[in-house]
Amino acid sequence: MSDAIAIKKSLVFQCTELMDEKVNVLEKMIADVQDSANNETKSSAGDKFETGRAMMQQEKDKYLEQLSQAAYIRAHLNRINPEQSFDQAAFGAVVKTRLANYFIAISAGRMEVEGEKYYVISPQAPLAQMLLQKKTGDTFVFNEKEEKILEVF
Repeated sequence: MSDAIAIKKSLVFQCTELMDEKVNVLEKMIADVQDSANNETKSSAGDKFETGRAMMQQEKDKYLEQLSQAAYIRAHLNRINPEQSFDQAAFGAVVKTRLANYFIAISAGRMEVEGEKYYVISPQAPLAQMLLQKKTGDTFVFNEKEEKILEVF
């Protein structure tokens, strides 16, 4: 079971790093937009100035929304206890099948732990919805392919 814990710890760590990086990039983008807005001087064409400021505000608002979502996802990720074991697929579980390995946590794409590939998927993803509540030995059909669950932890 210690291998399972080490795998989950690594996956959670990689996901956290990914989200931290995303938050840092968004914070920098927000600061850049704010600096641009602060440095823009009012031109003789007042409408042009106001339009530019409005567009910068919209861009800043978009980044703030993305930052809020990233912070929410990061907080959600922090709820995962890598030492918790599962007998069925659930949020925070690793599911190994014949064709692929999945970590039900956030939407983060493919990650690697000790040379083995894991697809990190959100619990809301269609595949995760099919996996949830399934146990070792259960089968499911996804993309017209029957798949068997080899292990859940």
